[in-house]
Amino acid sequence: MTSGPSLTVCRGCCCGTARKHPEVDHRAQLARFRATGARVRVTDCLDACAYSNVVVVSPSRAGRAAGARPVWLFGVLDADTEDEVVAWVDAGGPGVAEPPGMLDLRVFSPSRKVRAAVD
Repeated sequence: MTSGPSLTVCRGCCCGTARKHPEVDHRAQLARFRATGARVRVTDCLDACAYSNVVVVSPSRAGRAAGARPVWLFGVLDADTEDEVVAWVDAGGPGVAEPPGMLDLRVFSPSRKVRAAVD
């Protein structure tokens, strides 16, 4: 297991499905995230369907030591956004590096109950 940031990717309910997002190659996206060397967890549903395609970037040990918490991203549906997620993971993620490009505009806060399931 890596000590760097990890990713939780919603794939079951609607976020990562061809039914809701037929223009997205969901398998290629997962492969791209896994190629970073980060731990990538796939979950059936993060209960934030209105924000799909949801990816949660959890901080590394160093990021947690700096006070960072998992960061929830919505609309991870295109190559540019994937590039920014990959760049952030490669730079160290939450608490270590600032989100690149326009990624900070994709941050949202789910309910406390939903956050607790990922934290």
